Amino acid sequence: MSERHTALRSMHDLGLAAWFGGSLMGALGVNGAAAKINDATQRLPVASAGWARWTPVNAAAIGAHLAGAVGELVAESPRVAAQAGVARASTVKTALTVGALAVTGYSRLLGMRLQRAGGPPVDGVTEPNHQTPAQVAASQRQMKMLQWAVPALTGALVVVTAYMSEQQKPGQMWRGMLGRAGGLLGPRKNAGRMRGMGKIAGPAKLMGAAKLAGRMGGTGTGKRQMAMAGR
Repeated sequence: MSERHTALRSMHDLGLAAWFGGSLMGALGVNGAAAKINDATQRLPVASAGWARWTPVNAAAIGAHLAGAVGELVAESPRVAAQAGVARASTVKTALTVGALAVTGYSRLLGMRLQRAGGPPVDGVTEPNHQTPAQVAASQRQMKMLQWAVPALTGALVVVTAYMSEQQKPGQMWRGMLGRAGGLLGPRKNAGRMRGMGKIAGPAKLMGAAKLAGRMGGTGTGKRQMAMAGR
């Protein structure tokens, strides 16, 4: 790295920390606490109110993370191209980010459906009971899976980010750049060897053809001599 990018790194890391921590706390804290309310018809409204208050903060955190991630990618683009392994890690990180965004967006849509449902009786925010309307129960079952998918994906992003930070150590950078240079020189060396083999094989083929023609010529002369002797 040639320069410091403290602002970009701060936006990236703080945004991701809030995204991961907020989703995990919501699944464990908000949903778990709402399930303890005695009135079964108040469990969904209370949880929905908590998630609604968190949504703007979560959106700002995601925006900050994305801005920092894009800025870092642009700033580190020379290293991405020059150091082996960085482009692969960036691809994995991008895929995880897209997946986390998709799951977060769909989870919010499900949360809005549950919020509009009012106060149907439920056992928990993601657990319907026999009195829960069918559409609400279906949304709850989907939410039960997705509430853990968001912290899982964002947690994986934290791990990949830590791995990519290790790649910025001087020793890792030199090894990666040498590996990338070796990978680029390898095909050129192979092509040079093939051309050299072709140059060597060309004269050898001509010499072989000349020898074969000489043998065939010698055989023809011998046959003519034997025919003349017979006469």
